[in-house]
Parts: sequence; C-alpha cells; structure tokens
Amino acid sequence: MSTPPLASGPEGPRALRPLLDAVLEALEAGARARGGPLPAGGPDAVAARLREAAGEILPDLGHPHAVRTLVRAFAEGAADPADPLCAAHLHCPPLAVATAADLAASALNPSLDSWDQAPAASELEAMVAAALAREIYGPGAAHPPAPPAPTAAPGPLAPDCLVTTGGTEANQLALLLAREAHGGTVRLVVGANAHHSLPRAAWLLGLPQPAVVPAPRGTLDPAALDETLTRLTGPLLVAATAGTTDAGLIDPLPAIAARCAAHGTRLHIDAAYGGGLLFSDRHRTLLTGLDAADTVTLDLHKLGWQPVAAGLLAVRDPRDLTALRQRADYLNAADDTEAGLPDLLGRSLRTTRRPDVLKLAVTLKTLGRRGLGALVDRVCAHARQFAALVREHPGFDLYAPPVISTVLFRPAGATDAAVAAVRRALLTDGRAVLGRARPDGRLWLKATLLNPATDPDDLAALLHLVAARRATLVEGHTPR
Repeated sequence: MSTPPLASGPEGPRALRPLLDAVLEALEAGARARGGPLPAGGPDAVAARLREAAGEILPDLGHPHAVRTLVRAFAEGAADPADPLCAAHLHCPPLAVATAADLAASALNPSLDSWDQAPAASELEAMVAAALAREIYGPGAAHPPAPPAPTAAPGPLAPDCLVTTGGTEANQLALLLAREAHGGTVRLVVGANAHHSLPRAAWLLGLPQPAVVPAPRGTLDPAALDETLTRLTGPLLVAATAGTTDAGLIDPLPAIAARCAAHGTRLHIDAAYGGGLLFSDRHRTLLTGLDAADTVTLDLHKLGWQPVAAGLLAVRDPRDLTALRQRADYLNAADDTEAGLPDLLGRSLRTTRRPDVLKLAVTLKTLGRRGLGALVDRVCAHARQFAALVREHPGFDLYAPPVISTVLFRPAGATDAAVAAVRRALLTDGRAVLGRARPDGRLWLKATLLNPATDPDDLAALLHLVAARRATLVEGHTPR
C-alpha cells in the first residue's frame, strides 16, 4: 500500500487540490439534498440517513471516495448558519476568507506550545493579541514594569490577549487569574443573567458558591451589587455581561465599574457576544466601561464571523499571566528561553494548540475595522427590522426592542406549551431554526440574527413560517 499524500510539504497543495474539489462538490450536493436550514425529520430520521450513507466507519479496507461520501452526508444533515432562517443560536455563518485561512492552518498544522513548532504563528498571535487588546483598553493603556529582575523587559507593560476555544474557556481563565491574583481564593459575584459557564468555572476551580445579584430587567442591578459588595468579605470578583445569551442585553457597565472601584473589587466582563460591537463606530458606545475591566472575554465566532473556535481573553495587566507559567524542558527549557526562544506555555491552559489566530489575522487584515463594523451594523439593523415586523403583526408579542441582534417574540395569547410546540415543529420540518428563552418566566421564541446577507424578504418569511405553524398546531388550521 502506498503512503497517502500529506497536506503540507512541497507536494501538499497538489495533493489537496482534487480533494478540495471533491469536498466543495459534496458540500453543494449535501446542501441541495437538505433543502433548508436544517435536515427534516427530527433526530431519529437524521441519524438513520447518516448511518445509511456512512456505512461502516472502520472497514477492513478503506474506501477511496470516503471524503466525498461523508462530507455530502455531513452537509445534508447539518444546520446551516448561512441560511437566513437558521437563527436560533450565537452560531454565525463563517466568512469565506476566514474559512480559507483555516484550511491553511490545518494543512501546516502548527502547534502553539513551543516556538520551534510554530515560528510564524507565535509571532502572528502576539500581533493579533496586541491589536485586539488595544481595541478594548485603548492605545495608551499600560502598566508599570514588574520589579527589576535580570530578565525583566524595560518600559511599561501593555494589555494582552490569550487565544481560547471560546467564551467558556475565557471565563474559566478569568476566574483562575483572579484567584491567583488574590493568593489562591476569590468569591465570584454574578448577576442572575450571567452565562452558565461562570458558576461552572467557580465549581471547577474549587471556589466558594457564587453570590448571585438580582437582574430584574435582564441586566445586573448596580444598587443590588453595591449592597452585595458591602455585605460580603474577602477577595471578590464581579462578573458583568455585555450581551446575554437569552436577549442580547448589556449590563450597565459604567455603573458596575464604579461600584467595583469604590469597593476595590476586581471586575471581569463577559463580552463573548457583545464584544464585536467594538468594531462599529455606531454601536461601540454600548460597551462604554468595558476598558475598566481587569479581564474581558471575547468570542469572534459570534459577532466576528469566524469558524469555531475563535475566543479570546483580554487582560488589562499582563503581570496577571505569570500565574500560567509552566516549565517543561522539552518545550521551554530555561537555557532556550534565555537564548531568545519565545516561551509559549504560559499563553494557555492547553499544551497542543492549533493556530486559530491565522483566520483572525486574515479577517482583520482583509476587512479592516470598517469592514467588520459594517457587518455588525448590518445584523443589528436586521434585528431592528425584524422587531418592527413583530411589533406591527397583530398575531405576535415582542419582548423588547433589540439591543444587539437578538429578538424575542411569541405568538399572542399562546401558552408556553404551544410556543415550544411551534418551535419543535419548525425544527422537525427543517424549515426554520429558532431558539428559546425565559427572560420573564414565560417562554419566548428567540431569533439571533448573525447573517449579514439576510434581506427583508427573509425576515418576513421567518415570521410567516412561525405564524403558519402556529395556525396549524395551536388553532388546527392548514397553513397557506
């Protein structure tokens, strides 16, 4: 048996070209067979079709056309975030340029745990990290250097970013850095609207049970936060949210930052969703106060249109990152570091780490701040347009005007059970993908609009589908 071709090396591009043609053809065929934003039939039907198409996964003899067969089946059974009617989650359609860059990252396969595995990737990561940290903290943000040491770099220390797998890992890192900054213990203080990954991170790190502050209107209440900080003792970390996953709401960041400063409390802001607003001149003011945070979570596979994964944790004071330092002689031997080889182990909790930074760098360079900002403005405008359609339709209730690109709505007069049934029916039909949320105890349908190519007809079609399905399930009428 001959050796299968490799993706990198002098012959790598030649070996990849016909495979890419096969993959692209299979993607097209799978999308045609799917015929909508989601495969029809529900979990059992989708699983049966996939199993029939895939056959035996580990046969004795390999199949020369497996890539075509499996990619087609994979695409046929996929949820397509590029379909305007796929609007349930913070699941963006990735940009073609970012996806193409991700192919290069996979082909070259650098691993960012030592410089000799990723020479250019490590430098590119440092450049992107610095650029995004400046977006959050401003070009003049810096801290005094660490106490003098033989290897200390002169001059102020600029804010930094770590590349993560997403918001969950970034939030966990933020808690870890806070714990170590406070000598090994800290108590998390979160709003009732906080992402589930924050209390989960506290549990994983063995921290005390988080203190939960009321969020009566979906955002953290600063007065209640002040009372909580006055009552509690010991080291504390307040975590605010810029873009909740249920309604896309943003906590009052300046008021929260002021309370934290008054109490000498460390502040983390989870901007996994809302962080992309930084690129928009029109919308970045919604993030006023973000630069007061000690750490900030970003997630550019949401409002950044990146293939998963593309998370970051920004750190105001890079001295906090000393808590992550590790020594492994085969990766960052002391004499190699002293000789000038960059030490990468302190850049992550992970060891092997793919170069997710390449797609970020290509996107930032290709679109620039204005290009990304235009995409942000577009999806926010789509949310306002869809909210207007809901508001004007007598058969629907609108929860509230959208803040970012999430719209909550429900059929007027429907029970929660009916709302859930409408959503599941649309999923089973494969016609539309909507999420669900309970911001006020009632069940609402959630449209998360992240596709900049969506047009007004798509928005009208989405609302029509929901109305038609409601007529079928709730009123027993046949949809027109």
